[in-house]
Amino acid sequence: MADLDRIGRLEEALAHLSRVAEDLSDVIARQDAEIARLTRKVEMLMRAEAAREAENGNSVTLADQRPPHW
Repeated sequence: MADLDRIGRLEEALAHLSRVAEDLSDVIARQDAEIARLTRKVEMLMRAEAAREAENGNSVTLADQRPPHW
């Protein structure tokens, strides 16, 4: 009977771990999609800012400038 209890606890723990793994996989998939979306937005903003600076006659575009902390 002790073996059956132990097997039951192990099956319960396995089911819990499987559920956690599925939940984490869902979170990672959502984060990956969000990172891709934000990356596209940043690239779009960088292109728009470079175009704006080029229109204003600036010789060095923002994308080519070093950050102030360098």
